[in-house]
Amino acid sequence: MSSSEGKQPATSVATATATATQGRKAPESVSITPNSITPSISKTEDDYDGKKQPVVNEKEKKKQAFITRTIWTFVMIGGLFAVLASGHLPIIIMILMFEFLTFKEIIALVSEPARDKKIPYNRLLNWYFLVATWYYLDFPKLVDFFQDNVYSYKWLTLVVVNHKFISYTLYIAGFIFFVWTLKKGYYKFQFAQLCVTHMTLLLVVFQAHLIINNILNGIFWFFLPSVLVIVNDIFAYICGITFGRTQLIEISPKKTVEGFLGAWICTGVAAVIGSYLFSKSDYLTCPAQNLSTHLYNFPHCEPNPVFIPQIYQLPANVIEFLGDKIEVIAFKPIYFHAAILATFASLIAPFGGFFASGLKRAFGIKDFGDTIPGHGGITDRFDCQFLMGSFTYLYYQTFISNHNINLGKILQMAIINLSLPQLVQLVKSILRYLNRERVIDDDKLKVIFDLLES
Repeated sequence: MSSSEGKQPATSVATATATATQGRKAPESVSITPNSITPSISKTEDDYDGKKQPVVNEKEKKKQAFITRTIWTFVMIGGLFAVLASGHLPIIIMILMFEFLTFKEIIALVSEPARDKKIPYNRLLNWYFLVATWYYLDFPKLVDFFQDNVYSYKWLTLVVVNHKFISYTLYIAGFIFFVWTLKKGYYKFQFAQLCVTHMTLLLVVFQAHLIINNILNGIFWFFLPSVLVIVNDIFAYICGITFGRTQLIEISPKKTVEGFLGAWICTGVAAVIGSYLFSKSDYLTCPAQNLSTHLYNFPHCEPNPVFIPQIYQLPANVIEFLGDKIEVIAFKPIYFHAAILATFASLIAPFGGFFASGLKRAFGIKDFGDTIPGHGGITDRFDCQFLMGSFTYLYYQTFISNHNINLGKILQMAIINLSLPQLVQLVKSILRYLNRERVIDDDKLKVIFDLLES
């Protein structure tokens, strides 16, 4: 028998192959040559031994992800400093934007099931409650800086004067609309949706409102806490990969006790250094007097006492231990307050991140979105910042604020609480005072009084 007789023709091989594979699924891609049968697999390398190895180069994939993440980290840092230098209003707009995007990402988790169930007006109702909450929380604070424009229009004055009643009316309208949209067979689901919406308003929108108050109290009270959260996150990672041995919490397996405590120490040091540097700038420490200021055009102010060095008497045993060489020390109280903020940023604020991790696991997702390339969604990056902002506001109001009454509050109180004759009498009293201080002479005072009487 010749060698050619020992080989079957290619057509016979093809026929046999086709016959043998009838009734079962063929491989994804098979090419037949006269001399051999060579399978060409497009997605996996071996379908016959049960092991499917992806063709994607994981090392290259991780490298690209690291590069993207690093680039966008610097983009975010540069963008933050650019906004900080632009003044109070751009910072507030940035917070409102983050608030909007965070609300959108969280609500999106439950909106898709609502669409599948064809729940009417579910998405519209979520955004309605957001706008109503915005109006209730942030509108009065911003009006203080635009009073000349607002009180020039009667209808805007009515919106400001009746703000609380309008806010309540808006909420009740949303409540009635929700009840009207209840769909038989989906009551439990719709009430769960309503609870998710309100929890999001509480955890995101309300805390963002407190952050805006921090900005108006002085950019320092927004910038330092934000930096402390970022520093803590960085050092938790560094200390974790260096010393980490003991798992901290089950919901985040990569978090370790050693990284948690090491980041606390490093964040405390950063807090003192940061407060020392930032407290030197009036731009950062002065409360907002208007919303047109920026880094190169801002008013100076009388600093809060926490930014002024204070003299403290050392205890007798400490003086004796030091050999009677030092009896008093002088330092800015802000150093102590910054250490308290660092403690919260290290021990409590990370639980905002743990909460977000639990929420993602509950919905089976890796990130809340893809708004920031390499970093996920806005919620993934700012989950701890909202909690930090609310604590900073409470701490400032309790231990730092000197409760100064500004012109905006006085004007608003007068317009809301006094009748028109009482307002005229108030104006006359102020004019008499200005006349007595020789700011307005007698002739001008008489002319103004005549105008008021007419």
